[in-house]
Amino acid sequence: MDLTIPQYAYMFGFLQADGHLAKGTGRKGRLTVEISAQDVDLLHQFQRLTPFYSSITERSRSTNFSESHRSATWSLCSLEARTRLNELGLPYGRKSMTISPPQGEFARPDYLRGILDADGSVGYTAKGFPFVSLTTASTAIGAYLCRYAQEITGAERTAKRNTRDGVYNIMYAMEAAQSLVAHLYYPGCLALERKRVAADSLASWKRPAGMRVAYTKRPWTAHEDRLLLELNSPKAAAEKLGRTAQSCSLRIWRLRSGQVPMPTNVQ
Repeated sequence: MDLTIPQYAYMFGFLQADGHLAKGTGRKGRLTVEISAQDVDLLHQFQRLTPFYSSITERSRSTNFSESHRSATWSLCSLEARTRLNELGLPYGRKSMTISPPQGEFARPDYLRGILDADGSVGYTAKGFPFVSLTTASTAIGAYLCRYAQEITGAERTAKRNTRDGVYNIMYAMEAAQSLVAHLYYPGCLALERKRVAADSLASWKRPAGMRVAYTKRPWTAHEDRLLLELNSPKAAAEKLGRTAQSCSLRIWRLRSGQVPMPTNVQ
């Protein structure tokens, strides 16, 4: 499993989020992945990528959402395979809070797509706006998505656990969602088919005429702070910096009152 190869990076991300690695006595143990039977083709893809014997079974059972939910389970017992997965960062037993991105080089968009296919959502909100979201209990995974997505979309997010169940719910909408899924779900990539279809559908959305673009925070630089203090005029600074007079006035007050540090070389 070379994580610089896109298919293996995707597979590993999916296994981290939705797989279970169990230890048995001696050399015994098992990797299992259970997903909806409608997505069984993905498990066959994993089976073809794995050079060890594995099996896929299906069953029907009652769940909180359906009286007869049909699922498919991929099972892999090879000690060599399990050892390799564990070395790469798939823990034995409960893992939702402890998983983190791999060390070293790996195919980043493919790894994140695997995480999202397992624990994320792609589609349209009730109001018809495109979105992509991830629910995770892992601080490392939540923070990594925020950093990576900011590189791709420019949208800044801060991962915070919600108070109800202590997990992170990170969402991108509108153009940010379009940019992110276009980057992650590129043509020919390995993915859950239904999520690939949902991701492709986002490209057709266009912002309605008259719908304002949400404000994106623009950080202040030391150069701007120095110019702001030298001019000492919100109106003049606004014209020079391409900002509003109100934001310049607020920034001057924050600098003078010590709420933000003064730039260097300013008395």
